[in-house]
Amino acid sequence: MSKVSIIAEVGQAHDGSLGILHSYIDALSGTGVDVVKFQTHVAKAESSEQEPFRVNFSYEDNTRFDYWERMAFTFEQWVGIKSHCEEVGLEFMSSPFSLAAVEILECLNVNRYKIGSGEVNNLLLLERIARTGKPIIISSGMSNYNELEASVNFLKPYGNHVSILQCTTSYPTKGEHLGLNVIEELKKHYPDLPIGFSDHSGNIYAGLAAVSLGAKILEFHVTFDKRMFGPDASSSLEIEEVKRLVEGVRFIEKSLQHPVDKNDLSPYETLKPIFEKSLAVNKPLSEGHILQQEDLESKKPSGMGVPAKDYQKVIGKKLMRRLKKYDFLTYDDLNEL
Repeated sequence: MSKVSIIAEVGQAHDGSLGILHSYIDALSGTGVDVVKFQTHVAKAESSEQEPFRVNFSYEDNTRFDYWERMAFTFEQWVGIKSHCEEVGLEFMSSPFSLAAVEILECLNVNRYKIGSGEVNNLLLLERIARTGKPIIISSGMSNYNELEASVNFLKPYGNHVSILQCTTSYPTKGEHLGLNVIEELKKHYPDLPIGFSDHSGNIYAGLAAVSLGAKILEFHVTFDKRMFGPDASSSLEIEEVKRLVEGVRFIEKSLQHPVDKNDLSPYETLKPIFEKSLAVNKPLSEGHILQQEDLESKKPSGMGVPAKDYQKVIGKKLMRRLKKYDFLTYDDLNEL
């Protein structure tokens, strides 16, 4: 069973600050995540002045286009970002939103590509990425099955290794909208493709549930504080939450890798006699007494006489000797047992 790939997305949490971005890399290096992911935006190539804000959160950007321009970094800065990730043992990943962004990432020699929910139907972008031959992770947030199938089929001739993430494009995502059931549906529909989960819930529970259901990739947004400026802060995990999530994922992962044979009781050879019980009587009883259920108690350990599971077999039997309160009941004490 392959290890779950854990992707922490900084996205736009840096708010255009190179220093804050590098601080995220350092902070995430101590959490146990595998990948730190960004977004590569080239405003003039991907947007226009007509693009509306998804959430009009900005106090300094007049338009969404202005925001993307402010979020951009130079190629030299991207080189430094990728180098920093690799220095601390993290894979660098970034989602492109234009052909120009793909060219930047190709010059950086990224290992694989993540396709954002809004780009699943962008076959122009998919074709350029497919021609790189590199693995592609598709986030299915705003796609129905027909749209997703069309994109997967479009990619097949190129031979890329494709993964699909269940995702709900809602910030933050409520529990009733997570679509955890879709993970199993995707696994059945694409049995040969790794299926994962891209989370926007802002808590660790959804990711843990997804891994329990078989997600092989887990992606989520990160922030230093949910109260920070930006469109994704409320749907992100803080650094300490990331640590707990990773710990939980690895715990669940290990348990799934080691199925238990419920019929194998060998691990309980010592404990079973200690915890299980033998029958006893709960009052003084004279020789010749006919045992009733209300005469019985059960006491540890087992093996001291009649097992507690056999209590029905002793009801109506005659005692062959006098018993004190809480004496164990043995087979020799009864007639015709």
